[in-house]
Amino acid sequence: MSPKRPYASPLRAEGAARTRELILSRATALFAERGYGRVAVADIASAAGVAPKTVFASVGSKSDILYRIVDQGVKASGYREAMEEILALRTPEKVLAALARGTRVGNETQFSVHEAIRKALPVHEDGEALWERATAAYRDALRAAAGHLHTLETSPVYPQEETGDLLWYWFGPPGWHALVGEGGWTWDRAEQVLHRTAVRTLLP
Repeated sequence: MSPKRPYASPLRAEGAARTRELILSRATALFAERGYGRVAVADIASAAGVAPKTVFASVGSKSDILYRIVDQGVKASGYREAMEEILALRTPEKVLAALARGTRVGNETQFSVHEAIRKALPVHEDGEALWERATAAYRDALRAAAGHLHTLETSPVYPQEETGDLLWYWFGPPGWHALVGEGGWTWDRAEQVLHRTAVRTLLP
C-alpha cells in the first residue's frame, strides 16, 4: 500500500498567508512607533490577535520578522518599473521630475517600513547588513539614473559618481526622512523643493 499523500488545503494555505501578512503589518507598525528594541514577540502577537507560538511558527523570530519586513518593502517599492520609465526619458528636467515623484511615492507609501528599519539599526545585531539589504537596490537605481543623465545632450555639471551621490542625498530615504519625518514638511512641499534643488544644482 502506497503511503498517503499529505493533503494541502488551499483554504488553510490562504489563511496562513493572511496570518503572516497580519503579523508583519502589526510588527511594522509597532517597530515604527516604539522602536525595534522596545517590541517583544508577545507584543506583536497581541497586536495581531494570535498566540506568540503562532508568530514563531508563521514568520520566525523578531529578527526574522524584521528581515521579512525589509524584503517586502524592497519588493513593494516598485523601483524596477519606475526606473524603466525614467531611463526612457530624454531630457534631464523630465528625469529629475520623475525621480522626485517616484521616490516621493515610494517613501510615502513605505514610510512605516522605513521608520521600522531606521529605528532598528542602532540595536539590531546586524544593523549594517540590514541597512545594506534595505537600500542596495535603491542606491543602484539612483546610480543608474545618474548614468542615464550623463548620456543626455545636457548632462550634469558634476562627474557621474558625484551625481549619483547627490541623487541619493536628495532622493534617498534619509533625505525624505529629514524633511518629512523630522522637519514636518508635507510630501508635496518636500517633492517640490528637492526637485528644484536637483535641477538648479546639477544642470548648467
